[in-house]
Amino acid sequence: MSATILQHEEPKPVARWWQLALAMIAMMAASSPQYVWALFVPPMQAKLGVTLSALQVTFALFSICQCGLGPMHGYIAEKFAPRQFAAVGGALVGASWVLSSYVLDLKLLYITYGVFSGIGTGMIYVAAVELMMRWFPERRGFAIGMVAGSYGFGAVITTFPIDASIRASGYQQTLLIYGFVLGAVAIAVALGMRRPPVGAARQHRESDVPVDLGKHNYTSAEMLREPIFWLIFVMMSMMATGGLMVISQIGAFARDFGIAKDTLVLGMAALPLALTIDRIANGLTRPFFGWVSDRIGRENTMTVAFLLEGVSILLMLMFGSNPVLFVLLSGVIFFGWGEIYSLFPAVQGDLFGQKHAANNFGILLVATAIGSILGGPLAARLFEQSQSWTLVFSIVSGLDILTAVLALAVLKPMRQRFLGEDAIRPAPAASLP
Repeated sequence: MSATILQHEEPKPVARWWQLALAMIAMMAASSPQYVWALFVPPMQAKLGVTLSALQVTFALFSICQCGLGPMHGYIAEKFAPRQFAAVGGALVGASWVLSSYVLDLKLLYITYGVFSGIGTGMIYVAAVELMMRWFPERRGFAIGMVAGSYGFGAVITTFPIDASIRASGYQQTLLIYGFVLGAVAIAVALGMRRPPVGAARQHRESDVPVDLGKHNYTSAEMLREPIFWLIFVMMSMMATGGLMVISQIGAFARDFGIAKDTLVLGMAALPLALTIDRIANGLTRPFFGWVSDRIGRENTMTVAFLLEGVSILLMLMFGSNPVLFVLLSGVIFFGWGEIYSLFPAVQGDLFGQKHAANNFGILLVATAIGSILGGPLAARLFEQSQSWTLVFSIVSGLDILTAVLALAVLKPMRQRFLGEDAIRPAPAASLP
């Protein structure tokens, strides 16, 4: 009888806010391998004596292992407790930097930095997003936005200290010290993560998202048979390309725009200042636009945000040689980009339910891996061949604008038809009774 009571008890309000806090801290600790990578690119390139495109394969491998292995992460996450899964991810994040501090061979760097930290951050990311889908079914956009925002915002804390450490002690000593610190923090908070009691999620209806949450829960196989999933996947791949191009290449194109190490804005070095503002914008945009989408609809929000990024990238191309505008526009770009990690998972949850959220979200993350290849080594190769960033920036801006149009003109009516049919057709075999 006690087991029956446990299965249907409501989660304590305080408990889920504690889980949100733990997930946010874990995401912040795991964010530096991706978001301060640009600071390591110049010293690594000089130390290893390699081309930019060859070094950027490390970043592409990171994203492939973080997001391309998402289906594997999601499958395993459903088999283990979130504290176990996320703690292993934290250990891999810390170990990746510690091992990379000793590496002097590019191929080994691919493994230590690209593969290990990519797998580790991917595990933490999937665990955190799945927890929020379960604990906050009626505020999915906001809750996912908060943890995704923490991942985007986390590197704000480390950007200037890491930049100062690289200047003072070199990038290898920096990797060693911060590897231990970030790994320890991620493991410590992961051990407190818990899923809510089974059956605790209530039925809610979100504004402009007419779904009885949890009514239908699609398995990954069922989701992959739905055309609307592939539309979402393609749109996320297109949007991921632009932001990941800026993340991975900002150190390189800043130099070509004339933003040197001694270029100052408000008395601070322009590049780390831009990176700091980028992280703040990247963090704020996720809960903000997630909250907005809970009220005005996912697709309406997507259109506004995606157009903002597309226009900002074109303005960066035109005015990026001005240090002040370079810093400001980089922040606007990320404010228009980072919300993809709250909006796309939220609409996926709206459509396909939360029972298989970890595995389904892991599959969606493959889109980021595709974007990292297009925006990382392929964008660098295109620059090396053309000796100009004009074509690269024009392509990613065009992808952003096209995705904004698709959100309103194609995704919105397609989702409305899907949910209308869903209301009258039988639930998939895997759905909860």
